[in-house]
Amino acid sequence: MTSDAARRVWSPSNAVPPPPPARRSSVPPGPPDGVPSGPPPEAQPTGFASRLSLRTRVGALAALGVGLAVTLTALAAYLTVSSQLQSSVDQNLLDRARSAVSTTLGDPQQLADIPGAAIVATDVRIALLQANGTAIIARGVDTTPPMGDQELAVARGESPESVRTADLAGDTYRVVAVPGQQGFALVLGQPTAQTEQLLDRLRLVSFIAGGVGIVLATWAGLSIARAGLRPVRQLTQAAEHVAATGQLEPIEVTGSDEIARLAHAFNAMLAALSEARLRQSRLVADAGHELRTPLTSMRTNLDLLAQSEASGGMAAADRAQLIADTRAQAVELSTLVGDLVELSREDAPAASREQVDVADVVRDALSRVRRRAPGVAFSADLHSWVVAGDATQLGRAATNLLDNAAKFSPPNGTVTVTLHDGVLDVCDEGPGIADEDLPRVFDRFYRSSEARGLPGSGLGLAIVKAAAERHGGSVEAGRSPSGGARLTMRLPAASSAALD
Repeated sequence: MTSDAARRVWSPSNAVPPPPPARRSSVPPGPPDGVPSGPPPEAQPTGFASRLSLRTRVGALAALGVGLAVTLTALAAYLTVSSQLQSSVDQNLLDRARSAVSTTLGDPQQLADIPGAAIVATDVRIALLQANGTAIIARGVDTTPPMGDQELAVARGESPESVRTADLAGDTYRVVAVPGQQGFALVLGQPTAQTEQLLDRLRLVSFIAGGVGIVLATWAGLSIARAGLRPVRQLTQAAEHVAATGQLEPIEVTGSDEIARLAHAFNAMLAALSEARLRQSRLVADAGHELRTPLTSMRTNLDLLAQSEASGGMAAADRAQLIADTRAQAVELSTLVGDLVELSREDAPAASREQVDVADVVRDALSRVRRRAPGVAFSADLHSWVVAGDATQLGRAATNLLDNAAKFSPPNGTVTVTLHDGVLDVCDEGPGIADEDLPRVFDRFYRSSEARGLPGSGLGLAIVKAAAERHGGSVEAGRSPSGGARLTMRLPAASSAALD
């Protein structure tokens, strides 16, 4: 028989309720330390993000991505390790309980005689629970493992075994119960403090590793953004340099990615701006030089008229001559200004193009020039040639070619006009062009020695050259079969790409 000191009665009806659970250092599995457990904060407004530099945004996105990855990885690792540890502890307790059933621990009489110090040293609480709720523990032990309805069901044969977590005197235990001798259940309880300490260390390591990973990811993101956005910074600095100094210096381009193509486009824009500035400077310089001559002549004539009025007047014939000269200078000045305006339009960016039949354009120009030069005959042989271009600019070029030929033609002379396969030839019977002047007749304001005594601004053929080049063509000067001048304009045929 067992001693009364070793036999205690336990039943659900007369058991003293255990004290309320004490606050434990371990908490149920949840997000790692440092990660908010509440709802995620609202996204920052777009305006704030747009005020951040691109480099900062790339670094922030990298840190956010790594932070999410680290958080999910740490949470998955914690849950996996926690589950495996719990399973390992449960299986170990069950194995020990099944083994103990066949030893003295499973015999109620022998268990009561075992010294309690030997049991306590194993850090495991052991008790035999009878079906009537009586618990038998080792001699000298004053506490039993946590027991309840689940363990009682095993003792009564209503359940094969039980595994659960329970609190006792402020400690948390993992409790298992297996059936023993008839009407008994062997109950083992082991504190979970060691397991919880291991999980606490795992949380700490995950938090530290996650923080280090986020810092490294932020640094790597900023470094990669700095290297990847270097061409963008160069573009920005180049644009600021152009805005501040007006110097159109291209930037160095390396690689063939999207940023390199952007840099190539920027350099192309700088080249176009440089060319436009050069044309503008040349036009202003040439215009200033050419405008000075008629203005000086007009001022001289006006001064002579003013002096003659102050000194008593001049002969009527001289006065009429001065007025005629002044009027001629005004007409020349008006013509020059008109040609300058037209030339500036030729230098302007190309407008949208359409299909134009050059033969129709030349016919319209012929009808106008015939009215202005009735003493010159025009022979035309025109074949249809469609180009992609601006009919107004081409008409102006054709008119200038015909006007130039009519101006240098002798009375009753003939101007021969042909258009074959995109080649427009205008031949006159005039004195022709000297060999040394042939390369320069299409230059702005250039006038040969034979032309200086004739009206004109020296811009007509320059307008022809500009129009031809804008349409992808070219111009050429030579001699006609009769010894006069032969001016040629070549234009390429229209293509679907040119019309887009």
